[in-house]
Amino acid sequence: MLSFIGSLLFLFFTAILVVRLMGKTALAQFTPHDFTAIFFIIAMAMNPIDADSIGKALVGILLIITLHLSFARLSLYNHLNRFLIGEPAILIKHGKLNRSNLKKSRFSLAELLSSVRSQGYKDLTTIQYAILEPNGAISVLPKESTIPVTKHDAGIEPYYQGFPVAVIVEGDIQHEHLKMIDKDETWLKHAVQKAGFGSIRHVFFAVVKDPEHSLIIDNGHGAIREY
Repeated sequence: MLSFIGSLLFLFFTAILVVRLMGKTALAQFTPHDFTAIFFIIAMAMNPIDADSIGKALVGILLIITLHLSFARLSLYNHLNRFLIGEPAILIKHGKLNRSNLKKSRFSLAELLSSVRSQGYKDLTTIQYAILEPNGAISVLPKESTIPVTKHDAGIEPYYQGFPVAVIVEGDIQHEHLKMIDKDETWLKHAVQKAGFGSIRHVFFAVVKDPEHSLIIDNGHGAIREY
């Protein structure tokens, strides 16, 4: 059992170290080679572990859970967080690429361009900062001159538009959501019939928007109506 626990600990920490060395991109954007590499690492790490009894399997599961919770706890401390999870890296600063950080992070320019495009930024010069987070995600902060004008900026008093609550999904009543808006099934059936539907089963999707409790129905064929 002690040999089993020692092997499990050694391989667990080795696998974590190898994945950390692969870089942040291996955690967020699975390219074919990232996925294959991680799959093989897990397979090779698991292969020497011989849990040939229920007792060993239970001990192994409890040990891994304990280690996982310990890592989660330790990551709350700033001085340990950089070693356990890593630090953010600035890839774009004031519209200019940081080639050095790209190289250190093993993050290709093609991946960076794809990531910022997916967030709606096609011109790098409009980006104030693009930061590679420890979890592999890209955070983009646009330049002030390109941020859309809000109602507050224009001096327009915003008004509350309400929060849409789904009450019917594919013909099924969402009872918990009805309770949230202090309504019941009887009210919903009456509202659906008033909208021209013979049965709730005929409604594909419906939401209620507070505070006026108006019913919005999507028939699933491209028509959305408010009642």
